[in-house]
Amino acid sequence: MLSPMDDYPVHQIAEPIRHVATSDRNFYDRYYFNCYPTESPDVFLIVGLGQYPNLGVMDAFAVLRRGDDHIVARMSKALGADRTDTTVGPLRIEVLEGLQKLRVVLEPGSDYDLSFDITFDATIPAAFEPKHFRRQLERVTFDTSRFLQTGTWTGSLTVDGEELAIDPTTWRGNRDRSWGVRPVGEAEPQGRRAVDGIQNFFWIYAVMQFDEFTISVIMQEDEQGRRIVEEAMRVWPDEARDNEWLGRPEHELTFCPDTRDVTGATVTFHRPGGEVRTVTCELLLANYIGIGTGYGLEQDWRHGMWQGELVVQGLRHKVHEIEPFQRMFSPVDNLASFTLTEGANTHTGTGLFEVAAIGPHEKYGFTSFTDTAQADDAYALAATDNTEE
Repeated sequence: MLSPMDDYPVHQIAEPIRHVATSDRNFYDRYYFNCYPTESPDVFLIVGLGQYPNLGVMDAFAVLRRGDDHIVARMSKALGADRTDTTVGPLRIEVLEGLQKLRVVLEPGSDYDLSFDITFDATIPAAFEPKHFRRQLERVTFDTSRFLQTGTWTGSLTVDGEELAIDPTTWRGNRDRSWGVRPVGEAEPQGRRAVDGIQNFFWIYAVMQFDEFTISVIMQEDEQGRRIVEEAMRVWPDEARDNEWLGRPEHELTFCPDTRDVTGATVTFHRPGGEVRTVTCELLLANYIGIGTGYGLEQDWRHGMWQGELVVQGLRHKVHEIEPFQRMFSPVDNLASFTLTEGANTHTGTGLFEVAAIGPHEKYGFTSFTDTAQADDAYALAATDNTEE
């Protein structure tokens, strides 16, 4: 039951490192990365790897949005005793320098149309986010910690036999590490929750990478708009400089009529007695991370689901063929450009705008899990969405 990590003085409980403090089946420990070009942003790569100690599973995925293509490589294996092993079949993550430099590799394979060997180099110190906690009927459904970083990428990416050079002067991205308890794996029996209702999931997570700094924004709200977790902070490259609280974040989303596809957004920051800062978000390319990766509703592949000793699969879709119903029930990671206005100063940047509007939400007129934005809604566009369908 021991592993090499047990030789280091890093234990937090009276158990070997491979054992976590809770027996909750939903405990997880995860890496997330995204990678994109700042010039002609027509490619958006997302990579994830998770361990689920109480389920005995480790899985990983890579999903690429390119034009109308949604390309996925996914793999799952039995979790061994050594939790420093971050290899799942052809995909591996190497920590070259903790909190600074990580290598992410997907070896070529016959089951999928994608491979890469890329290295992330952080441009800001790791920023620790607020605790994410939510309870339903006494059961803790979310109890997680996470940190984020923005940075540059170096290496190469091959898709459908075409190799793209990844140059740190033009390729950016962000990464995070999160761990704790959140719903994973096969669906559990709902019990009383089937009567009392399923919790909504209204979520905005934006990581805005400007030349001089990074801004991180988190907002999760219940059906009435009450905040479950929120954050709005500016992180400077200089470790000696404290992160800056920007104030309470507020959102205005624009939806494509008859869907819940978000086509645009404005985020504002409000400090007591201070001026309001505004970020205009232009959504450039949507990556549907809930389709085929484990984040979504597919019954054959969920994060932490037991697939076997080692299973590697690939799949691909045309984005315009993805059903709106599927898109409604998973978060969407949008590659976005951002314009920040602070008084007379304007900054432009790029990054992630992740959004999910699942279930009821009073502000945008959603009263159930299946209703959609109306054409006459103040928040709806009378134009097409940003999915290039």
